Amino acid sequence: MSNGKVNWDWVNEWKKDPNPLGGHEEFQAIWIPYGLPEIVDPVNTKYGIGVDVQPQWKIPKKVFVSQTIVGAFYSKKGNPNHPISPDEIRDQALACCEAGAPNVHIHVRDKDGYNVLDPELFHHVIDPVRKKYPERIICGCMVPFQKGEWAKMIECLQDGLFDQTPINTVAAYCGDTLFVKPPHVMIEKTRICQELGVKPQIAVYSDGDIDNADRYLIKTGLLEKPYYWIILPTLPGGSPMQNPKAMVEVLMHYVNRINEISAIQGDDNTQIVVCASGRASSYLTTFALLLGLHIRVGMEDSVWRWPHQDVKIKNNLETWLQTKQICELLGREIIDPNEFRQMMKMRKPGGKLKSK
Repeated sequence: MSNGKVNWDWVNEWKKDPNPLGGHEEFQAIWIPYGLPEIVDPVNTKYGIGVDVQPQWKIPKKVFVSQTIVGAFYSKKGNPNHPISPDEIRDQALACCEAGAPNVHIHVRDKDGYNVLDPELFHHVIDPVRKKYPERIICGCMVPFQKGEWAKMIECLQDGLFDQTPINTVAAYCGDTLFVKPPHVMIEKTRICQELGVKPQIAVYSDGDIDNADRYLIKTGLLEKPYYWIILPTLPGGSPMQNPKAMVEVLMHYVNRINEISAIQGDDNTQIVVCASGRASSYLTTFALLLGLHIRVGMEDSVWRWPHQDVKIKNNLETWLQTKQICELLGREIIDPNEFRQMMKMRKPGGKLKSK
């Protein structure tokens, strides 16, 4: 190792007796305990009365964890383990609820594997969950892509299938697919959801989506408080997080912008859910837990368990158990679904049951 820039002549002067200060000290650190009898008091200082030198961090003890079983994007090509059939989706939702998940987020697919708004398929998946776990929060993604699906969306909402549903304020290329929610669509959907007692979730893929939500839903006074945000970055076409530094910077930018909006609107109970999305996957939600935010995990948002490996998720129960352990290790208690309902001013459990 090169040490050519160290002034060894001066260092060696301090080995002499006397040293340059005329002293006769050995080589040693300076140690003067001014706060005796404590060497280092982790809580107080001797020079202050009632001064907490290391106060607790302002992080909520409880965290809401949403388990998303399947989405609209990925197929078995991206992950061979991806649930596609109604029975696969139902069984994985039941398994997560059995293991304690307070919420499941549901999409359904048709026989070709594409996302559809089919009330009968939703009932097939959700009714068994409602029957066995009536207190759990059910979220369904109601994005009408095809002709006639707007009416089917309203039927699902009127049936009380869902307690909450995302309002995507998006205009982006998701992968190679253009995904745009026109302003009048997001506005009308928000109105219908609130009239039917379904809590809207503002789902954003980029900071532009945050501004769209602010302009069309919040500043207009349409969206009821408390605001409920879902941050879903890192998908191709969303805000990129190609490394840990980018992950931290991007998420902090989202959170700061959302908190600015809440402060302006006087909403001191805004809740933010961060998804384990894209390559950032479980690292992103772990960082969110450290920030005191809520999280969403599962097979809708990513195909990978970790960002630094290509290990694919086996099933939703795996992601739930992994997340539950991380929460416990970080001292975050998973909130009871009824308590979260009260926090978000959501309706009591209910809904029509149709499936046998």
